[in-house]
Amino acid sequence: MNGRMTVAQRVLQFNEELAGTVLELPPGFAVINPFSGPQKERVREVSTAFYQKYYDDQKLRRLVLGSSPARRGTAVTGVPFEDADLLESETGIGIDGYAVSRSSSGFLHDVIRRYGGRQEFYADFVMSFVCPLGLVRANAKGKEVNCNYYETKALRENLHPFIVDAMKRQLAFGIDTSVCYCIGSGENFKFLSKVNGDQRFFRKIVPLEHPRFITQYNPERKGDFVDKYIGALRERAADQL
Repeated sequence: MNGRMTVAQRVLQFNEELAGTVLELPPGFAVINPFSGPQKERVREVSTAFYQKYYDDQKLRRLVLGSSPARRGTAVTGVPFEDADLLESETGIGIDGYAVSRSSSGFLHDVIRRYGGRQEFYADFVMSFVCPLGLVRANAKGKEVNCNYYETKALRENLHPFIVDAMKRQLAFGIDTSVCYCIGSGENFKFLSKVNGDQRFFRKIVPLEHPRFITQYNPERKGDFVDKYIGALRERAADQL
């Protein structure tokens, strides 16, 4: 990592590069890019404040990767897995008029709190995505809905070069590549594992169930899944003792 740049500066530089990204997608799919969309100035303001608050150093961190940003989540804040309500209440960064509450960020909020809080968690991890730009498709009623990069074979093939290039650039943040944590133990883990087999980005990838799967289908087991996340995230630290 360039000794003259902090992790915050590298992440924000990556976001600025994403602002100019143009992707050719199959018919029926579109990109949601918070860094070049109508709220880009607000997104830049919020994300800059966040990264300067928690990443103003040159420390190596581990990656926690979701699939792609949600149109009403990261597309609002520019900060992975942080919805506007929690971002404002937990960090003091104001996001007037753009409050969105999501079950995924709520579950991860509990994980972060159990880990020791935001200062401790973000000192050890960078949260991001396999596909760092959001994707939508038109449903049967013509309404835009979230979709994942792996939704169809054609979409996966179109995005594959972008995903590989984006991963290389994210590793330049200053990432400990001994282990990566994959949010989504199904298709996201399967795709990331295949790419990693070709590119050798990480020595190990640990799959974790997606918070939406937990909160919608297994709410009674939420505590068990929080324990699983914490155990996985702390495993490497324990191995080093």
